[in-house]
Amino acid sequence: MDSKKEEELLAEVYRNAHYALRSIADILPETQDEALKEELKKMHEGYEHIAGRAAQCAHERGLELKEPNPIKKAMMWGSIKMNTLKDDSRAHIAEMMTQGTVMGITALSRSLGDCKSEDGEIVAVARELLRLEEGYEKRLKTYL
Repeated sequence: MDSKKEEELLAEVYRNAHYALRSIADILPETQDEALKEELKKMHEGYEHIAGRAAQCAHERGLELKEPNPIKKAMMWGSIKMNTLKDDSRAHIAEMMTQGTVMGITALSRSLGDCKSEDGEIVAVARELLRLEEGYEKRLKTYL
């Protein structure tokens, strides 16, 4: 068992969920479309659940998960504000969220491929997040 790879996978899950939570929190006030707002709120709940599961896995294993980089969070906030200032349409917001989701899917898929873990719980949490994000991507595309 490669505990370093497992720790990296768990960190990727946690980081991915936290960036998504931050993005959703930043973009919700800019969203005028009620259906899209509701979709974003459901996504937020899903990411909160995953972040909690990742934190619990880390706690049970005595691992410390670092909070996402505050500079990157500030840059994401600025990017969201600038992008929605130019265009706050439903389609544009859905496109922005889809791009973020695809980046998360890519990073998580790479991390899962790198980790040949025997820890079923860590892999299960990562796969659950991957399934959630793939579903979110499909649902967001309906708003394009």
